[in-house]
Amino acid sequence: MPELKEELEKTIKPLTDKVKELETELNEYKAKDITRKVTGDTEIKVVKDEGDKPWKSLGEQAVAIKDFYISQGTKIDPRLKITGSGERVPADGGFLIDKPLSDQLIENLFTQSDILSRVTKQSLSGNANGIKFPAVNDQNRSDGYRHGGILGYWAGEGAQKTATKPTFDMVSLELKKLVGLCYCTDEILEDVSFLTGWLDRSFRDEFNFKLCDAVINGDGAAKPLGIMNSPALITVTAETGQGSTTIVAENIIKMWARRISSRASNYVWLINQDIEPQLYTMALAVGTGGVPVYMPAGGISGAMYGTLFARPVIPCDFCQTLGTAGDVILVDLSRYMLVDKGDVQSASSIHLKFDYDETVFRWVYRVDGQPMDKTYITPFKGTNYQSPFIVLNSTRT
Repeated sequence: MPELKEELEKTIKPLTDKVKELETELNEYKAKDITRKVTGDTEIKVVKDEGDKPWKSLGEQAVAIKDFYISQGTKIDPRLKITGSGERVPADGGFLIDKPLSDQLIENLFTQSDILSRVTKQSLSGNANGIKFPAVNDQNRSDGYRHGGILGYWAGEGAQKTATKPTFDMVSLELKKLVGLCYCTDEILEDVSFLTGWLDRSFRDEFNFKLCDAVINGDGAAKPLGIMNSPALITVTAETGQGSTTIVAENIIKMWARRISSRASNYVWLINQDIEPQLYTMALAVGTGGVPVYMPAGGISGAMYGTLFARPVIPCDFCQTLGTAGDVILVDLSRYMLVDKGDVQSASSIHLKFDYDETVFRWVYRVDGQPMDKTYITPFKGTNYQSPFIVLNSTRT
C-alpha cells in the first residue's frame, strides 16, 4: 500500500503543478490589456470593449438601428440590445433604447415643467408595482383633531395627562402605463443632430402634456386621479350677475380666502389663457376710481410670471375654457403625490412601417398619482372650509 500511495502522489503532483501554473497565467491575463494576434506581425490591442462605449445621443443610436435593418442584419453596432427572444432576429422584437438616454427624457420632464416640477414625486424600486402609505388624517383644525388626533393642552401642576391616539388614512397608488409612439422616416434618420433634438423635445412635450392633463383632470381610470376630481376640491360660488364668461376681483379674493394659510407660499394660480384679458382689466372699486388686482410679469428685469396675491399665475392648456369650473384654479401642487418606476422602458423597431421606410420608437412610462388630501379642512375658528385645491364654479349669470 505505501508503494501505491507513493505512485499516486507522483502521478498527481504534475497535474497539481499545472493547475497552479494555469491559475497564475489566468491572473496575469486578467491584469493586462487583452491582446490578440491576427495575420502576420499585426497586433490589435482592445483596451475597452466596443459594446461598453456609451451612445453620444439618441440620434446616434437611431441611425445605428436604421443601418441594421437596411443591411438586413449584417451591419450591427455591438451596443444595440435586442428585445424579444431571438438573437439578432428583429422580428421577435426591436432594440432597447439606451437607459441613460430614456431616463434623461423623464428627468427633463420634471425639471422643465411648470406643473410637474411642483408636485411631490417618489420613485419605486425592485419589483414594486404600486405603493400604500399612511397619510395623516388632518381634516379638522379643532382641538383633538389636528394632525390626525394629536392634542396639546395646558396643564396645572400635578394634573393628570390625557393620552391621544392619532388616526391615519391609507393612500394607495398602482402604476399605470403612459405610452408614446413616434415614426421617423429614413430622411429624418439621416440627420443625427436634428433627430436627437427632435425626438427628445417631442417625447418630453407629449409626456408633459399627458401627465399634466392627468394631474389636473384625470379620472383615475387607467390614469392618475386629477385635482378636479379630488374629494378635497373646494368650489367657490360666483358673484350674482357677474356674467357667464367673466372673472371678477371678488372671485379671486374669495378663492384666496379658502387657502390653507400656513402653506400660502406653495400656492400657484393655474389659468386658461382665455381669461388673461379679464385679469388685465380687473380692478377693485375705490370711491369713483379703482386699483388693479392683477400684476403682470415684469419683463426681462422683473418677474417671470404675472401674480395674484404675490403668487405666480401660470397659463396652461389643462384649465377649462372661460366660464367653466376649472378655468382658474388655486392649487398647492406639493399636496399632489406622483409615483413612478424610476425608469422608462423604451424600444425601436422597423417592422410596423417597413413599407413606408419608417422606424418606430416607443416609450412606456409607468406612473400613478393622486391628491394627498382625502377632504377639505375644517378651520379652528371660522366657518369656511380650506383646501389645497380651489376652483370657481361655472354658475355665472
